Amino acid sequence: MSNDPLQDIIEDAKKLVQAAAHPRKGTLSLSPETAARLENLSAVAKEVRAEAAMEPIAAAPVSVDPIERLKILAETVRQCQQCDLCEGRSQTVFAQGSPTADLVFVGEAPGEEEDRQGLPFVGPSGQLLTDIITKGMKMKREDVYICNVIKCRPPNNRDPLPEEKDACEPYLLQQLDYVQPKVICALGGHAAKTLLKTDASTGSLRGKWHFYHGIPLRVTYHPAYLLRSPSEKAKTWADIQEVMKVLSGEISPTP
Repeated sequence: MSNDPLQDIIEDAKKLVQAAAHPRKGTLSLSPETAARLENLSAVAKEVRAEAAMEPIAAAPVSVDPIERLKILAETVRQCQQCDLCEGRSQTVFAQGSPTADLVFVGEAPGEEEDRQGLPFVGPSGQLLTDIITKGMKMKREDVYICNVIKCRPPNNRDPLPEEKDACEPYLLQQLDYVQPKVICALGGHAAKTLLKTDASTGSLRGKWHFYHGIPLRVTYHPAYLLRSPSEKAKTWADIQEVMKVLSGEISPTP
């Protein structure tokens, strides 16, 4: 017996075929339907193994506390090969901050510096986010939870492809489920569209409250965009002030 149940099934099938084959020619007559099914067996096996590789996302025992679950999930992400981004990464970028944070920032994807350090938002846009947290919100960066939709750097910092977001989305959703923040701040269009399942622009989504599984969610501009368009910083600050009101209990948005 191997460690792969699917491979064991395939080997058993081979033995049955050999037993039923013509004793001298070694051939076996198949119906067109059976032949077609055998041709598709390799593709089916690949899909089954891909699904099995995702099982650790939800495999942590219920008795394990959220902090330990996040550690298990981080290790699963570290070994992930669900899309082609794994081939070019230096390392995965899972998250940084408190696993019990009241506020979660969700960005797009790691950049060059993030890929090198294995931490989210440590490049120029990361410094701006840190300023927002420490100088604007008067909080410590380690008291919030920071992550991205995509856990591996896309080549040349290009936009993530739909299939890459689909591969990484389960990890992000599990992170949010474990942290259970009071409020989520989606930084930029990729984060907002992934969480809200919409194709609307960042500009049309910001300035109002949305909800992710009952958790208030605020959309604002990505720090990288703000570095290119400094005039939009006032709008982001207005969004952050609304986030602060929720954190302080001043307001309680309802779906």
